[in-house]
Amino acid sequence: MPRAPAEVSWTIRQGRTFKYVLRPEILPLIYKPITGIAQAAPISITATGHGLATGWSAAVTNVVGMTQINAVANALRDSDFRPVTVVDPNTITINSVDAAGFAPYVSGGNLIYYTPVSLAGATARLNLRAAIGGTLLYEMSSTIGNIVLNDTTHTITLTIPAADTTAFTFLSAVGDLELVHSDSSVDELLRIEVTVVQEVTTTP
Repeated sequence: MPRAPAEVSWTIRQGRTFKYVLRPEILPLIYKPITGIAQAAPISITATGHGLATGWSAAVTNVVGMTQINAVANALRDSDFRPVTVVDPNTITINSVDAAGFAPYVSGGNLIYYTPVSLAGATARLNLRAAIGGTLLYEMSSTIGNIVLNDTTHTITLTIPAADTTAFTFLSAVGDLELVHSDSSVDELLRIEVTVVQEVTTTP
């Protein structure tokens, strides 16, 4: 099953499109040997056949030389995983890391990321309610079309159109995102608290 459901807060502004993208992850961790790291901004890492996609998050351990990029004590924490940009099948960059002033790379190291959850044949659903068990305020699902599952990038994209947020009459809500697999098993991916910010500029 995926990692424990994340607890997130959404701020939805009336009159604006709201979009949220997530990538469900599962153990085991995937380890790809690093063969080179450039002293550059952003940092550029070479790991043959890394298997990553842009937007996924990865961490680095056991690099010799450029130790500033390693997870602290090589013990992984959520904060060690940073979104990557794919340059080619063997190279990624991490936009949030400026390695221009780091020590030179000498050898070794691993690029590490969680196994993506297969979304093949799956569906997703989310109900926003006034409270747990309360009034249904807004419904989302892959059947309706405002949740899109992509098994190539292993991402789930939730979109609330501007026309819908404009019509919101509530200021807060709660919800949980559920993934229904092809074998009918269900995983909870997100627990959500929603705040709606009322629109100031409106169209006459």
